[in-house]
Amino acid sequence: MLKFLIRRILIAIPQLFALSIIIFVLASMMPGDALSGEIDPTVTGETLEHLRELHGLNDPWYEQYGRWAGSILTDFDFGRSFVYKMPVIDLIGDRMLNTALLGVLTLLFTYLLAIPLGITSGRFNDSLIDRAVGLYTYVGFAVPSFIFGLIALFVFGFQLGWFPTGGSVTPGLQTGTFEYYISKLYHMILPALSLALISTVGTVQYLRSEIIDVKHKEFILTARAKGASEERVYNRHILRNSLLPIAAFFGYEIVGIMGGAIFIERIFSFPGMGDLMVRSVLQRDYSVVTALMMMFGTLTIIGTMLSDIILAIVDPRIRIK
Repeated sequence: MLKFLIRRILIAIPQLFALSIIIFVLASMMPGDALSGEIDPTVTGETLEHLRELHGLNDPWYEQYGRWAGSILTDFDFGRSFVYKMPVIDLIGDRMLNTALLGVLTLLFTYLLAIPLGITSGRFNDSLIDRAVGLYTYVGFAVPSFIFGLIALFVFGFQLGWFPTGGSVTPGLQTGTFEYYISKLYHMILPALSLALISTVGTVQYLRSEIIDVKHKEFILTARAKGASEERVYNRHILRNSLLPIAAFFGYEIVGIMGGAIFIERIFSFPGMGDLMVRSVLQRDYSVVTALMMMFGTLTIIGTMLSDIILAIVDPRIRIK
C-alpha cells in the first residue's frame, strides 16, 4: 500500500507541472492583457507600452511563467489583482470558506439523497419506484447544473420566496453570532440542494447497478439457501458489499461539485471562488484567473488521487505492484 501511495503522489507532481503550464499559456492567450480592464481609455500608447514593459507583459511567455511559478513555489504568492488592488491570495481567502462550506453541504445532501434512492432502486429493480428513480436520473444526466439552478432559483426563490435569491448572509448581522451562522446556512441550502440533485444521479445509478449485481452472486444465493432472512441478506451481505465501492467515488464527487459550483455560485450570486472565477474572466483579471484555475485543477488532481487511494484500500487487487 505504501508503494502504491508513493507512486500515486509522484505521478501527481508532473501532472501539476503540466497543468500550471497549460493554465498560464491559455490565460495569456485571452483577448487583451492584464492591464486592459485597468487603463483609462485616454492613456496614450507610449504610456501603455511603458506600463506593459514595467509589468513584464512584453517578455516571452516562458519568462513570465518562470516568475509566476517561482513566486508560487517560494512565497505562495499568486500576484496582485489588477481589479481589486489586493494580493490574490487574500482575495481568494475571503471566498474560499464560502465555497468549502457550500461543498460540504452539497456532499451531505448528495449522499443523503443518493444512497436511499440507489438502495431502493436496486432492491426493487424493474418495479414502479425503480422506473421513477430511473426517470429522475435520466433527467439529471440530461439537464446541466446551471439550468437546474435557474429553475430552482425562479421557483423557490422568486415565486415561492422560500429561500434568499442571492448573497451568503443577511446584511447587518454581526459576524460570529448564532443568527449569523443560521443565516449563512439558510443562504446555502438552495444552491447546495440544486447542485446535489444533479450530483446524485451518477451515484444512484452506480449503487443500483452494484446492488443488482451483488444480489445475484453465489454467496448471496448460498446465504438464502441456508435460511437467512431477506433483511439479513440485504443488510449484512448485499449492502455491505455494494456500499464499499461508493466510498471510492468520494474524490470524484468533490471534483464534480467544485466544477458545478462555478455556475451555481454565479446564478445565486453566492460570493465564492466560482463566482469570483467568472467575474475575473469577464474583467480580464489574469492573476486571479490563473490562481483560481490552478486551485481548481489541483483539487481535481487531489480528488482523483484520493479516489484511487480509497479504491485501493477497498479492493487491494487494483494496487500497483
